[in-house]
Amino acid sequence: MRRLAREREATDGDTAMSIKSTEINPQRNATRPHEEDAWRSNPGMPLDLDWVESVAANTSAIERRVQTLTARRTVKKEWQAAWLLKAVSCIDLTTLSGDDTAERVRRLCAKARQPLKAELVNQLGIESLGLTVGAVCVYHVFVETAVEALKGSGIPVAAVSTGFPAGLSPLAERVAEIRRSVEAGAREIDIVIERGLALGGKWQALYDEIATFKQACGPGVHMKAILGTGDLMTLRNVGRASVVAMMAGADFIKTSTGKEAVNATLPVSLVMVRAIRKYFERTGVAVGFKPAGGIRTAKQALEWMFLMKDELGRPWLEPKLFRFGASGMLTDIERQLEHYATGRYAAAYRQPMA
Repeated sequence: MRRLAREREATDGDTAMSIKSTEINPQRNATRPHEEDAWRSNPGMPLDLDWVESVAANTSAIERRVQTLTARRTVKKEWQAAWLLKAVSCIDLTTLSGDDTAERVRRLCAKARQPLKAELVNQLGIESLGLTVGAVCVYHVFVETAVEALKGSGIPVAAVSTGFPAGLSPLAERVAEIRRSVEAGAREIDIVIERGLALGGKWQALYDEIATFKQACGPGVHMKAILGTGDLMTLRNVGRASVVAMMAGADFIKTSTGKEAVNATLPVSLVMVRAIRKYFERTGVAVGFKPAGGIRTAKQALEWMFLMKDELGRPWLEPKLFRFGASGMLTDIERQLEHYATGRYAAAYRQPMA
């Protein structure tokens, strides 16, 4: 098991992974960001309608590309365990239920601090990694509770905002909601776009709305723009909304609220990450990506990570540029890691979430 810790520590310090079966195209490495550039806030740029209108999506080609991720990519044994540990560090541990309570949020924060059982951490030999999740995401009313529970951990609190999940409350209320969450201690804000603007091709109005939200976040706060891709009807709309959100200053673009009928899918994700790549090539600014909703298994986590590695490169496997909005996935990852360590699968109830 100590070998696994060495695998994790051998490259990039505390974020190592052995990725022999998924080497990236060397040409794409030429566009990889320097660390200081990749993790700075996106300042945005003026709306370029010519660029927006030029965005297209070949659905059949996108679907063929996605099939290669699941048919031709695999990692096994200690390499798979290392990938799954990386996935844990990229999870936004989330509770967004109508019956949330302060006590549930505190339990979730305790899980965020120690996402794997101490016994399993010892068996894997990864005590030195100090593994935590990427963030804890809650409604505004629980931001202060989460901030207090995570004090000293370095784990940021993210708040869903702007009339989540529909994003249809008056603009002034949505802006005020952002400011209240920031004042309460949220360091990340997940805003929801008004999908009707994208469906109607009102790109200037959408740009202005997102830029207003970014200004309300203020310095030092990262903004994730939730596109609600299940409501956008076409992959072309997804691509165009992605570009507009980044132009308006989004630090991350996120697929879904988790409340839509269709949430994160690989074809939608491919369109979004290629928009991120194009934006980086044109501006030098690296924008993060967050698939959310419907990702529940360790196998799915690997598929999305292969997508990020192939399309964007190694820097986009860090929590500052990649997150999963998929709390339930942690349970399956923990079961897979326990199987690797002991040869046995644990019952799900042995990995309580909160």
